[in-house]
Amino acid sequence: MIDIRPMTDEDFERFWPTFQAVVQARETYAYDPDLTQQQARHLWLELPLHTCVAEAEGVLLGAYYLKANAAGPGAHVGNCGYMVTEQARGRGVARAMCEHSQKLARQAGFLALQFNSVVASNEVAVALWQKLGFEIVGRLPKAYRHARLGLVDCLVMYKWLADEPVTQAPALLIGRKNIEAKVSRRRGR
Repeated sequence: MIDIRPMTDEDFERFWPTFQAVVQARETYAYDPDLTQQQARHLWLELPLHTCVAEAEGVLLGAYYLKANAAGPGAHVGNCGYMVTEQARGRGVARAMCEHSQKLARQAGFLALQFNSVVASNEVAVALWQKLGFEIVGRLPKAYRHARLGLVDCLVMYKWLADEPVTQAPALLIGRKNIEAKVSRRRGR
């Protein structure tokens, strides 16, 4: 059974090799392949509203983040990023994390989720997001420099969540960093 819970600093240490491998492969994420571990931690663990890990029997399977896609009038649309360990691919981890993130997004007040740049050659991810109700709403020609394929298109994918009821939080405790982030955001408004 896949357990999804908030990511801790120690979890990020375990996740770092996966993050590094995914980014350095230059097939799915538009992060600089030379990011340091501290820069990656900032992007994946500190900036988002929520960051979660997926594990089974203490073995890390993947992680995802949830954040606002934009500020101000666009803050009702969330954005997520998902990474799965090499050993866990094909085992339903991305599906479980995406389903979890949608529930968490509704709980956090988001009305929709938008994926800004899904690499079109990542056919497995595109098919999964479509199965989970995301629509392709745009295509960005030659927007990604793929390590093996050269310039490939990216897709903008979107799912309206507001028609789904807000349910209880999806078995997730709010971590200290998320409480601090919410408090900080309130003061800043």
